[in-house]
Amino acid sequence: MTGAPDAESFWEQHHRARRGGSAGNPNPVLEETAGTRHPGDALDLGCGAGGDTIWLARHGWRVTAVDISSAAVERVRARSRQLGIDSRVTGEQHDLARSFPDGQFDLISAQYLHTPFALDRTRVLRTAAHALRPGGHLLIVDHGSTAPWSWNKDADTQHPSPGETAAELALDPDRWSVVRADTPHRRATGPGGRTATVTDNVLLIQRHDRKS
Repeated sequence: MTGAPDAESFWEQHHRARRGGSAGNPNPVLEETAGTRHPGDALDLGCGAGGDTIWLARHGWRVTAVDISSAAVERVRARSRQLGIDSRVTGEQHDLARSFPDGQFDLISAQYLHTPFALDRTRVLRTAAHALRPGGHLLIVDHGSTAPWSWNKDADTQHPSPGETAAELALDPDRWSVVRADTPHRRATGPGGRTATVTDNVLLIQRHDRKS
């Protein structure tokens, strides 16, 4: 026994250490993407503090919020009850290395799905692409740079570019297409009001109808 935490206990401790009941702000690329689409069924992979889930539900989406941390899932459930939108929010605890939520979705959001533990991220994201309804979108936003307050303090960590992620997924171009692949910059605000300019790696994929 090494005494090192496993993925579930690491993220459970991370989310239990968060104070206050606020879900936090939604990610701006999620707002931009979902705000132009008719609300349907959404899946928030790695919901964390729940800012994206709450924003989606308040804008009419039916959201399945998924996280490896039971504390994160329960916080999202509690916040949705407080806001009276719990009928549109389902919380599920999943270790995506082992299980994936059932159902089909019009929007699947994978925001900063990074972890210091073993995770076949390509398999998870490919599974997500197959869980889209025809016409649905998979939004993948990765860190292009590391904020000073990130849990990952290794400045040498390299995350895949949008093009590299798309290539790794190797989706059939007759059934999925890349709608957006770019690296926008934004001003981010962290704990204590600290700010920094960060880069996001954005990949948006749409599923099409099956060809006859």
